[in-house]
Amino acid sequence: MEYLSKQRYDEISAELKHLVDVVYPKVKDDLAEARAQGDLSENAGYREARRIQAKTISRIRFLQKVLEHSRVIDPDNLPKDRVCLLSRVEFTNLSTNTRTKIEIVSPHEMDLKAGKISLKSPIGAALMGKKVGEIAEAQVPSGTLRLRIESITLL
Repeated sequence: MEYLSKQRYDEISAELKHLVDVVYPKVKDDLAEARAQGDLSENAGYREARRIQAKTISRIRFLQKVLEHSRVIDPDNLPKDRVCLLSRVEFTNLSTNTRTKIEIVSPHEMDLKAGKISLKSPIGAALMGKKVGEIAEAQVPSGTLRLRIESITLL
C-alpha cells in the first residue's frame, strides 16, 4: 500500500486518462497505418509502431497498478510534532554544519530538484518519527550522516 497526496493522485489519474483517451487511440491508428503498408518483416515503421504500443500499454498498466494500490493521505490525520509523510523538515548535518530543507513524500512523488525525497530513502527513513531537536542517523553510501532536526511543518 502506497500513500499519495491528493495532488499527486490527481496528476497520475490525469496522465492515465490522457494515455487511454488520447495517446493509445493514436498509437492504434499509427499501427494500423503501418500494417497497411505491406510486408511486415521489412517494415521499420511497423516495428516502431509496435514498440510505441508496447511502451504505452506498459505505462498504462503501471499507472493503473499505482492507483489500485494507493490511498490518498489526509493531512489532518498526520502528527504535527513528528516527521511523517508530507512533512517539510529542516535539519542540520552535524558533520558539515549545513542546514537543508526537504519534504518527505511517497516514492511516486519523489523529485530531488524540488527537494522532495522518498520516505523509503536512507535519509527519509532515518528522519521518520523523529521530533524537533532529535538526532537521526542515516546510513548513506558515503557513510553515516548525523542529522539534527530543526523544524517540522506539515504540507
